[in-house]
Amino acid sequence: MDERKQKILSAIVQDYIATAEPVGSRTIARKYQMGVSPATIRNEMADLEEQGYLEQPHTSAGRIPSQKGYRYYVDHLMQPAALSNEEKHMIRASYQAKVDGITQVIKLTGNILSQLTAYTSLVVSAPEGAGEIRYVQLVRLAPGKAMLLVVLEPGKVRHRTLAIPENIGDEDLKTISEVFNAKIKGCHTTDIKKTLMRELYAELIKHKSLVNMVLDLLQESEKKKEERIYLGGLVNMLSQPEFSNVERVKTLMSLLEQENFCYELLGGDCGGKLSVRIGEEIKQEDVRDCSIVSSRYVVDGQPSGSLAVLGPTRMDYAKVVAVIEYLTENLSTVLNKLYRSK
Repeated sequence: MDERKQKILSAIVQDYIATAEPVGSRTIARKYQMGVSPATIRNEMADLEEQGYLEQPHTSAGRIPSQKGYRYYVDHLMQPAALSNEEKHMIRASYQAKVDGITQVIKLTGNILSQLTAYTSLVVSAPEGAGEIRYVQLVRLAPGKAMLLVVLEPGKVRHRTLAIPENIGDEDLKTISEVFNAKIKGCHTTDIKKTLMRELYAELIKHKSLVNMVLDLLQESEKKKEERIYLGGLVNMLSQPEFSNVERVKTLMSLLEQENFCYELLGGDCGGKLSVRIGEEIKQEDVRDCSIVSSRYVVDGQPSGSLAVLGPTRMDYAKVVAVIEYLTENLSTVLNKLYRSK
Protein backbone atom coordinates (compact mmCIF):
# COMPACT_ATOMS: atom_id res chain seq x y z
CA MET A 1 0.00 0.00 0.00
CA ASP A 2 1.49 3.35 -1.01
CA GLU A 3 1.83 6.27 1.39
CA ARG A 4 -1.24 8.18 0.16
CA LYS A 5 -3.53 5.18 0.57
CA GLN A 6 -2.07 4.58 4.03
CA LYS A 7 -2.86 8.18 5.05
CA ILE A 8 -6.40 7.93 3.70
CA LEU A 9 -7.06 4.58 5.40
CA SER A 10 -5.66 5.90 8.68
CA ALA A 11 -7.83 9.01 8.46
CA ILE A 12 -10.97 6.96 7.74
CA VAL A 13 -10.29 4.60 10.66
CA GLN A 14 -9.66 7.47 13.08
CA ASP A 15 -12.70 9.45 11.92
CA TYR A 16 -15.01 6.45 12.02
CA ILE A 17 -13.80 5.51 15.52
CA ALA A 18 -14.59 9.05 16.68
CA THR A 19 -17.95 9.54 14.96
CA ALA A 20 -19.41 6.08 14.13
CA GLU A 21 -20.48 7.66 10.82
CA PRO A 22 -19.33 6.62 7.31
CA VAL A 23 -16.52 8.87 6.12
CA GLY A 24 -16.65 10.70 2.77
CA SER A 25 -13.90 12.11 0.60
CA ARG A 26 -14.86 15.72 1.40
CA THR A 27 -14.51 15.03 5.12
CA ILE A 28 -11.04 13.58 4.56
CA ALA A 29 -9.99 16.53 2.39
CA ARG A 30 -11.30 19.09 4.88
CA LYS A 31 -10.14 17.57 8.18
CA TYR A 32 -6.90 15.81 7.32
CA GLN A 33 -5.21 18.14 4.81
CA MET A 34 -4.13 15.49 2.33
CA GLY A 35 -3.03 18.07 -0.22
CA VAL A 36 -5.16 16.47 -2.95
CA SER A 37 -8.69 17.03 -4.23
CA PRO A 38 -11.78 15.17 -2.98
CA ALA A 39 -11.98 13.54 -6.43
CA THR A 40 -8.50 12.05 -6.02
CA ILE A 41 -9.40 10.86 -2.52
CA ARG A 42 -12.58 9.24 -3.90
CA ASN A 43 -10.51 7.31 -6.41
CA GLU A 44 -8.12 6.13 -3.74
CA MET A 45 -11.05 5.13 -1.51
CA ALA A 46 -12.52 3.11 -4.38
CA ASP A 47 -9.18 1.30 -4.76
CA LEU A 48 -9.04 0.60 -1.01
CA GLU A 49 -12.57 -0.79 -1.15
CA GLU A 50 -11.67 -3.01 -4.08
CA GLN A 51 -8.66 -4.31 -2.14
CA GLY A 52 -10.90 -5.15 0.85
CA TYR A 53 -9.74 -2.46 3.30
CA LEU A 54 -12.96 -0.40 3.17
CA GLU A 55 -16.66 -1.12 2.93
CA GLN A 56 -19.59 1.00 1.72
CA PRO A 57 -22.60 0.48 3.96
CA HIS A 58 -25.99 0.69 2.26
CA THR A 59 -26.07 3.44 -0.36
CA SER A 60 -24.04 5.90 1.68
CA ALA A 61 -21.39 7.89 -0.17
CA GLY A 62 -19.02 7.35 2.76
CA ARG A 63 -16.88 4.36 3.60
CA ILE A 64 -16.12 2.49 6.81
CA PRO A 65 -13.12 0.27 7.61
CA SER A 66 -13.46 -3.46 7.03
CA GLN A 67 -11.95 -5.95 9.46
CA LYS A 68 -9.01 -6.19 7.07
CA GLY A 69 -8.72 -2.40 7.20
CA TYR A 70 -8.67 -2.37 11.01
CA ARG A 71 -6.05 -5.12 11.00
CA TYR A 72 -3.78 -3.16 8.67
CA TYR A 73 -4.30 -0.01 10.74
CA VAL A 74 -3.39 -1.74 14.02
CA ASP A 75 -0.35 -3.52 12.55
CA HIS A 76 1.11 -0.73 10.40
CA LEU A 77 -0.49 2.69 10.88
CA MET A 78 -1.58 3.12 14.49
CA GLN A 79 0.47 5.64 16.45
CA PRO A 80 1.14 4.80 20.13
CA ALA A 81 -1.14 6.65 22.51
CA ALA A 82 -0.06 7.93 25.91
CA LEU A 83 -2.12 8.12 29.05
CA SER A 84 -2.49 11.56 30.58
CA ASN A 85 -0.74 12.37 33.85
CA GLU A 86 -4.17 12.49 35.49
CA GLU A 87 -5.01 8.97 34.30
CA LYS A 88 -1.67 7.60 35.48
CA HIS A 89 -2.10 9.29 38.85
CA MET A 90 -5.61 7.84 39.21
CA ILE A 91 -4.31 4.32 38.55
CA ARG A 92 -1.41 4.61 41.01
CA ALA A 93 -3.58 6.23 43.69
CA SER A 94 -6.26 3.54 43.32
CA TYR A 95 -3.75 0.76 43.87
CA GLN A 96 -2.09 2.53 46.79
CA ALA A 97 -5.43 3.01 48.50
CA LYS A 98 -6.68 -0.57 48.02
CA VAL A 99 -3.98 -3.20 48.28
CA ASP A 100 -5.38 -5.19 51.20
CA GLY A 101 -6.28 -8.29 49.22
CA ILE A 102 -5.58 -9.90 45.87
CA THR A 103 -9.27 -10.29 44.99
CA GLN A 104 -9.88 -6.62 45.75
CA VAL A 105 -6.99 -5.60 43.51
CA ILE A 106 -8.25 -7.76 40.64
CA LYS A 107 -11.77 -6.29 40.87
CA LEU A 108 -10.34 -2.79 41.10
CA THR A 109 -8.31 -3.40 37.96
CA GLY A 110 -11.44 -4.38 36.04
CA ASN A 111 -13.20 -1.20 37.16
CA ILE A 112 -10.25 0.99 36.13
CA LEU A 113 -9.99 -0.76 32.78
CA SER A 114 -13.65 -0.23 31.89
CA GLN A 115 -13.63 3.34 33.22
CA LEU A 116 -10.62 4.45 31.16
CA THR A 117 -11.62 2.70 27.93
CA ALA A 118 -15.44 3.00 28.12
CA TYR A 119 -15.69 -0.63 26.99
CA THR A 120 -16.26 -3.92 28.80
CA SER A 121 -13.33 -5.30 30.81
CA LEU A 122 -12.43 -8.86 31.73
CA VAL A 123 -9.79 -9.63 34.35
CA VAL A 124 -8.81 -13.21 35.17
CA SER A 125 -7.16 -13.94 38.50
CA ALA A 126 -4.35 -16.47 38.60
CA PRO A 127 -5.55 -20.08 39.03
CA GLU A 128 -5.27 -21.46 42.54
CA GLY A 129 -3.44 -24.48 41.22
CA ALA A 130 -0.83 -22.46 39.37
CA GLY A 131 2.79 -22.44 40.44
CA GLU A 132 5.61 -24.71 41.45
CA ILE A 133 5.47 -27.10 44.36
CA ARG A 134 7.24 -25.49 47.30
CA TYR A 135 6.67 -28.00 50.08
CA VAL A 136 4.83 -31.24 50.89
CA GLN A 137 4.23 -32.43 54.45
CA LEU A 138 2.28 -35.29 56.03
CA VAL A 139 1.36 -34.84 59.69
CA ARG A 140 -0.22 -37.57 61.84
CA LEU A 141 -3.39 -36.33 63.53
CA ALA A 142 -4.55 -39.54 65.21
CA PRO A 143 -4.27 -43.28 64.65
CA GLY A 144 -5.51 -43.90 61.10
CA LYS A 145 -5.69 -40.20 60.23
CA ALA A 146 -3.17 -37.69 58.78
CA MET A 147 -3.13 -34.18 57.36
CA LEU A 148 -1.57 -33.67 53.93
CA LEU A 149 -0.30 -30.12 53.40
CA VAL A 150 0.87 -28.89 49.98
CA VAL A 151 2.33 -25.40 49.55
CA LEU A 152 2.46 -24.03 45.99
CA GLU A 153 4.15 -20.93 44.65
CA PRO A 154 3.35 -18.15 45.23
CA GLY A 155 2.17 -19.07 48.73
CA LYS A 156 -1.02 -21.00 47.88
CA VAL A 157 -1.89 -23.86 50.21
CA ARG A 158 -3.82 -27.09 49.68
CA HIS A 159 -4.65 -29.48 52.51
CA ARG A 160 -6.67 -32.61 53.03
CA THR A 161 -7.33 -35.05 55.84
CA LEU A 162 -6.43 -38.59 54.79
CA ALA A 163 -7.38 -42.00 56.15
CA ILE A 164 -4.14 -43.94 56.54
CA PRO A 165 -3.27 -47.42 57.79
CA GLU A 166 -3.11 -47.36 61.59
CA ASN A 167 0.35 -48.91 61.60
CA ILE A 168 1.87 -45.85 59.84
CA GLY A 169 3.59 -43.70 62.44
CA ASP A 170 5.24 -40.28 62.60
CA GLU A 171 8.56 -41.55 61.25
CA ASP A 172 6.89 -43.14 58.23
CA LEU A 173 5.09 -39.90 57.41
CA LYS A 174 8.31 -37.94 57.84
CA THR A 175 10.12 -40.29 55.45
CA ILE A 176 7.35 -40.07 52.85
CA SER A 177 7.37 -36.26 53.10
CA GLU A 178 11.14 -36.13 52.68
CA VAL A 179 11.08 -38.36 49.59
CA PHE A 180 8.34 -36.27 47.98
CA ASN A 181 10.18 -33.03 48.68
CA ALA A 182 13.42 -34.43 47.30
CA LYS A 183 11.72 -35.62 44.10
CA ILE A 184 9.13 -32.98 43.25
CA LYS A 185 10.07 -29.74 45.01
CA GLY A 186 10.33 -27.05 42.34
CA CYS A 187 8.23 -29.02 39.86
CA HIS A 188 4.95 -27.72 38.50
CA THR A 189 1.94 -29.90 39.22
CA THR A 190 1.72 -30.63 35.48
CA ASP A 191 5.32 -31.91 35.46
CA ILE A 192 4.69 -35.04 37.54
CA LYS A 193 5.33 -37.55 34.77
CA LYS A 194 5.21 -41.32 34.82
CA THR A 195 8.99 -41.61 35.26
CA LEU A 196 8.84 -39.49 38.41
CA MET A 197 5.91 -41.51 39.72
CA ARG A 198 7.85 -44.74 39.19
CA GLU A 199 10.75 -43.30 41.21
CA LEU A 200 8.38 -42.42 44.06
CA TYR A 201 6.82 -45.89 44.02
CA ALA A 202 10.27 -47.51 43.99
CA GLU A 203 11.45 -45.63 47.07
CA LEU A 204 8.15 -45.86 48.93
CA ILE A 205 7.04 -49.31 47.80
CA LYS A 206 5.52 -50.12 51.20
CA HIS A 207 3.32 -47.02 51.09
CA LYS A 208 2.01 -47.11 47.51
CA SER A 209 -1.59 -46.33 48.50
CA LEU A 210 -0.50 -43.25 50.45
CA VAL A 211 1.74 -42.13 47.59
CA ASN A 212 -1.32 -42.30 45.31
CA MET A 213 -3.30 -40.11 47.73
CA VAL A 214 -0.59 -37.44 47.70
CA LEU A 215 -0.32 -37.55 43.90
CA ASP A 216 -4.09 -37.26 43.56
CA LEU A 217 -4.15 -34.06 45.59
CA LEU A 218 -1.24 -32.58 43.66
CA GLN A 219 -2.89 -33.29 40.33
CA GLU A 220 -6.24 -32.09 41.62
CA SER A 221 -4.58 -28.75 42.36
CA GLU A 222 -4.00 -28.41 38.64
CA LYS A 223 -7.38 -29.76 37.53
CA LYS A 224 -9.40 -27.41 39.72
CA LYS A 225 -8.30 -24.39 37.71
CA GLU A 226 -9.93 -22.09 40.24
CA GLU A 227 -9.58 -19.05 38.09
CA ARG A 228 -12.05 -16.26 38.57
CA ILE A 229 -13.19 -13.81 35.95
CA TYR A 230 -14.24 -10.31 36.94
CA LEU A 231 -16.28 -8.28 34.49
CA GLY A 232 -16.48 -4.52 34.47
CA GLY A 233 -18.41 -2.00 32.42
CA LEU A 234 -21.02 -4.34 30.97
CA VAL A 235 -23.40 -1.38 30.67
CA ASN A 236 -20.79 0.39 28.52
CA MET A 237 -22.06 -1.73 25.65
CA LEU A 238 -25.30 0.20 25.70
CA SER A 239 -23.48 3.42 24.80
CA GLN A 240 -22.06 1.93 21.58
CA PRO A 241 -24.15 2.38 18.41
CA GLU A 242 -23.19 -1.13 17.31
CA PHE A 243 -25.10 -2.54 20.28
CA SER A 244 -28.29 -0.50 19.92
CA ASN A 245 -30.19 -3.77 19.44
CA VAL A 246 -31.33 -4.68 22.96
CA GLU A 247 -31.65 -8.38 22.16
CA ARG A 248 -28.06 -8.42 20.88
CA VAL A 249 -26.85 -6.86 24.13
CA LYS A 250 -28.84 -9.34 26.21
CA THR A 251 -27.28 -12.24 24.31
CA LEU A 252 -23.77 -10.85 24.73
CA MET A 253 -24.25 -10.17 28.44
CA SER A 254 -25.61 -13.68 28.94
CA LEU A 255 -22.54 -15.16 27.25
CA LEU A 256 -20.12 -13.06 29.31
CA GLU A 257 -21.75 -14.26 32.52
CA GLN A 258 -20.63 -17.81 31.65
CA GLU A 259 -17.11 -18.34 32.97
CA ASN A 260 -16.32 -21.14 30.52
CA PHE A 261 -17.19 -18.86 27.60
CA CYS A 262 -14.93 -16.13 28.99
CA TYR A 263 -12.02 -18.57 29.47
CA GLU A 264 -12.38 -19.67 25.85
CA LEU A 265 -12.65 -16.06 24.72
CA LEU A 266 -9.36 -15.22 26.45
CA GLY A 267 -7.65 -18.40 25.30
CA GLY A 268 -6.12 -16.74 22.25
CA ASP A 269 -3.75 -14.35 23.99
CA CYS A 270 -0.04 -14.74 23.28
CA GLY A 271 1.76 -15.55 26.51
CA GLY A 272 2.89 -12.31 28.10
CA LYS A 273 2.51 -10.38 24.84
CA LEU A 274 -0.32 -8.04 24.05
CA SER A 275 -2.83 -9.52 21.63
CA VAL A 276 -5.33 -7.70 19.41
CA ARG A 277 -7.99 -9.90 17.81
CA ILE A 278 -10.43 -8.30 15.42
CA GLY A 279 -13.79 -9.67 14.32
CA GLU A 280 -13.44 -13.07 12.68
CA GLU A 281 -10.02 -13.58 14.30
CA ILE A 282 -12.02 -14.38 17.45
CA LYS A 283 -12.93 -18.08 17.53
CA GLN A 284 -16.26 -17.58 19.29
CA GLU A 285 -18.83 -16.93 16.56
CA ASP A 286 -21.17 -14.96 18.86
CA VAL A 287 -18.64 -12.13 19.30
CA ARG A 288 -17.26 -11.86 15.78
CA ASP A 289 -18.70 -8.37 15.47
CA CYS A 290 -16.37 -7.36 18.32
CA SER A 291 -12.67 -6.92 18.95
CA ILE A 292 -10.70 -7.97 22.00
CA VAL A 293 -7.38 -6.63 23.27
CA SER A 294 -5.74 -8.79 25.93
CA SER A 295 -2.51 -9.28 27.81
CA ARG A 296 -1.12 -11.50 30.56
CA TYR A 297 0.15 -10.05 33.79
CA VAL A 298 3.18 -11.55 35.48
CA VAL A 299 3.72 -12.70 39.06
CA ASP A 300 7.13 -13.94 40.21
CA GLY A 301 8.34 -13.86 36.62
CA GLN A 302 5.57 -16.15 35.37
CA PRO A 303 2.49 -15.15 33.29
CA SER A 304 -0.49 -15.53 35.63
CA GLY A 305 -3.90 -14.04 34.88
CA SER A 306 -5.19 -11.93 32.00
CA LEU A 307 -6.48 -8.42 31.34
CA ALA A 308 -8.79 -7.82 28.39
CA VAL A 309 -11.08 -5.24 26.84
CA LEU A 310 -14.03 -6.27 24.68
CA GLY A 311 -15.68 -3.73 22.41
CA PRO A 312 -16.93 -3.16 18.88
CA THR A 313 -14.53 -3.47 15.95
CA ARG A 314 -14.84 0.35 15.88
CA MET A 315 -12.66 0.38 18.98
CA ASP A 316 -10.19 3.09 19.89
CA TYR A 317 -7.34 0.61 19.61
CA ALA A 318 -4.53 3.03 20.39
CA LYS A 319 -6.14 4.15 23.67
CA VAL A 320 -7.07 0.61 24.71
CA VAL A 321 -3.56 -0.70 24.04
CA ALA A 322 -2.05 2.14 26.07
CA VAL A 323 -4.38 1.48 29.02
CA ILE A 324 -3.81 -2.28 29.02
CA GLU A 325 -0.03 -1.93 28.77
CA TYR A 326 0.11 0.53 31.68
CA LEU A 327 -2.31 -1.46 33.83
CA THR A 328 -0.55 -4.76 33.14
CA GLU A 329 2.74 -3.31 34.35
CA ASN A 330 1.21 -1.77 37.47
CA LEU A 331 -0.91 -4.80 38.35
CA SER A 332 2.13 -7.09 38.12
CA THR A 333 4.03 -4.78 40.49
CA VAL A 334 1.18 -4.63 43.02
CA LEU A 335 0.58 -8.40 43.00
CA ASN A 336 4.28 -9.18 43.38
CA LYS A 337 4.36 -6.99 46.49
CA LEU A 338 1.25 -8.67 47.89
CA TYR A 339 2.54 -12.19 47.31
CA ARG A 340 5.92 -11.41 48.85
CA SER A 341 4.30 -9.89 51.94
CA LYS A 342 2.42 -13.11 52.68
